[in-house]
Amino acid sequence: MLHRTTAKAALAATAALSALLIPAAGSASAASPASGATVTARANSYDATCRSHSRTYVLKKYYRRVPVGPPTFYTLRCGTSTWGWKHIKARHGWNSTMDRKINAAIGSGSPNGRGGYSTYLNQCPRVEKFRTIIGTPAGSNDLLTAYNVDQPAATGAARC
Repeated sequence: MLHRTTAKAALAATAALSALLIPAAGSASAASPASGATVTARANSYDATCRSHSRTYVLKKYYRRVPVGPPTFYTLRCGTSTWGWKHIKARHGWNSTMDRKINAAIGSGSPNGRGGYSTYLNQCPRVEKFRTIIGTPAGSNDLLTAYNVDQPAATGAARC
């Protein structure tokens, strides 16, 4: 009797373990946002969505808190080769890092004087590391582009 119980327990444990190791249908969406599979799936999904919708179709919204009232939102639209998601993907690359940088710049970055928000290195003088530009033919609160800024600090910048 003990032998049969032990065999049943071992079989049940093996079945449970194999159920954990075999991904279920649709489990890619449950993967970590930083995983390559999820990012690829999301980029492929954006590609498919933009193929079947117009350039003004909203893919995503980014939010910026304001001192009073509800947060302001900025939209990422499918766009064209010169603005929006299609432009960013083709010219600057689209992945989870790009998405996070856009979210950080819009969410808590500083106005950059170019109609968008930027993030800066924590040093003095400040050095811009990532820039977004807002405003497209489709809307004034739309993301035109976003990219890494690879320029050193301006010559003659104020000393700290």
